[in-house]
Amino acid sequence: MAAVKLGFARRVLAQVRRRNPAQAALFESMPQHVWQKRFYDFNVFSEHKRIEKLRYMHRNPGKRGLVPSPELWNWSSFRAYFLGETGAARVNQWDVLKMKTCPPVE
Repeated sequence: MAAVKLGFARRVLAQVRRRNPAQAALFESMPQHVWQKRFYDFNVFSEHKRIEKLRYMHRNPGKRGLVPSPELWNWSSFRAYFLGETGAARVNQWDVLKMKTCPPVE
């Protein structure tokens, strides 16, 4: 995750510098952060932690005042877990992770 986040941050900051070449000097003297320090990646190894993290993600849009209830947030997996509906967030579709390979040549 660190490598993915680092690469993304570098691309974003380079893009900002290209858009505002007159302000490029400002970026040299300032800390260059895209990700907030308080966030970190966390490996979920137990069912208890999986449920805890899902609850946090599902409840967060409501806590932030973006929607009155979790099922109204379009980009959430809440409806998939709670109602079994398919939505914008793909849930437990492991075929997405499979590598596409060509059949062996005989």
